[in-house]
Amino acid sequence: MNRRSFVGTLGLGLLATPLAAEAQQQAGKVPRIGFLGLSRPELVRPALEGFRQGLRERGWIEGQNIIIEYRWAEGNYDRLADLAAELVRLKVDVIVGATQAALAAKNATKTIPIVMTTPDPVGSGLIRSLARPGGNITGVGNLGVDIIGKQLELLKEVVPEASRVAVLVNPTHSAAPLVVKEAEAAARSLRVRLQILEVRDSSELNSAFAAMTRERAEALLVQGDAMFLAQRDRIAELAAKRRLLAMYSFREHVQAGGLIGYGANLSDLFRRLAFYVDKILKGAKPGDLPFEQATKFDLVINLKTAKALSLTIPQSLLQRADEVIQY
Repeated sequence: MNRRSFVGTLGLGLLATPLAAEAQQQAGKVPRIGFLGLSRPELVRPALEGFRQGLRERGWIEGQNIIIEYRWAEGNYDRLADLAAELVRLKVDVIVGATQAALAAKNATKTIPIVMTTPDPVGSGLIRSLARPGGNITGVGNLGVDIIGKQLELLKEVVPEASRVAVLVNPTHSAAPLVVKEAEAAARSLRVRLQILEVRDSSELNSAFAAMTRERAEALLVQGDAMFLAQRDRIAELAAKRRLLAMYSFREHVQAGGLIGYGANLSDLFRRLAFYVDKILKGAKPGDLPFEQATKFDLVINLKTAKALSLTIPQSLLQRADEVIQY
């Protein structure tokens, strides 16, 4: 091939690339991701931003070469089945979500790949094993259950004399029984008495906090759950009113006025989920992709809340914090 022919062929090839992409888009072949959210978009902005960033890092630009179909349960788990079925009818290429969303998606489809984050993927029956998930599901474990002992230890570090701790759990969450089991095991070693309080929706919060008052709870541990995340302002207010030292799993609770939080970084978790989406869109089978565990955890402390509680946070704990909120 002479130089002129080569340049001509190269030029045609370069022209063909956008034309092929445009033709693919017109043919409806642009990949579509179903994002099944447990709460509302404004409440999980770090997760959304992390997911979009992860996609961009791998060349996927929302609205250009990939489409994301968002569906939001707004903290009502009863809506998840219908929303998952809707995404299946749309024939999305991958469904992304957290524990309860993934369970709903699994019940809705055995063929569409599901990429998810959850505390206990094997125990909740979503996958066979971490190394070989099998089926149509893979993702990242957020260790939300395994760190409960650490959360109680941190509470005791703040107030060593605390002996009565209330635990808010959502019994409709598949990980709730394991949360209780892990909390009870940690409480025995720390010589703490637990008060387990089940809250299914926001209407039960007032009665739960009233029960804490009756039992003279000194501290509070809140399960990492979308419903509690959606109610974070109200929970922080109720905890402050009763002068409870509250520990949470998400930084957003502390930013809303909670005292202290320790848990997986949502932005990093969902950024990693984008890695799995990219692999699947390029032909990988979800069941062959090992389930990872989260590696980035945040310790966040709200000094304004501590001051309102007349509480002095140990300097050693402040030095280990990833973020200290002072106003």
